[in-house]
Amino acid sequence: MSNRHPFAHPLFARVVGIDRLLSFADAALSQAVESSFPPFNIVKIDESGYKIELAVAGFEIADLGIETKERVLYVTGERKAAPPEEATFLHRGIANRSFKREFQLAEFVEVKGASVKNGILSIDLVREVPEAQKHRKIDIGVAAASAAAEESVG
Repeated sequence: MSNRHPFAHPLFARVVGIDRLLSFADAALSQAVESSFPPFNIVKIDESGYKIELAVAGFEIADLGIETKERVLYVTGERKAAPPEEATFLHRGIANRSFKREFQLAEFVEVKGASVKNGILSIDLVREVPEAQKHRKIDIGVAAASAAAEESVG
């Protein structure tokens, strides 16, 4: 058995942060296996705007919670009101259970607001890259050559 690190292959030498990318993929796969409730959509609105939509039929606004911590968005739903004991269901297709969903947020993605309409919880996200982090072109000067030319002229 080799003591080499699994990412020591020359292919991985050109990909900075591949171990982090693979850990994100592993976390996403394990979350997908855990639960598919409630169903959700992730919608790209424009170049920097996104929306997460969760089907939360039967939940009151007071039953729902949204938090962010260390670039993870947590959405929870806790059923506080149980159906009446005397109710006899012939078919129960609306889940009566609590949930917790996690969404990994990319760098600079912030939650801007949330609302509920027609049983859909919409969470508005925006990616705001700080000016110092934005792509910019740097001009290359010839400082050493110009300094030598000034000395020979003077």
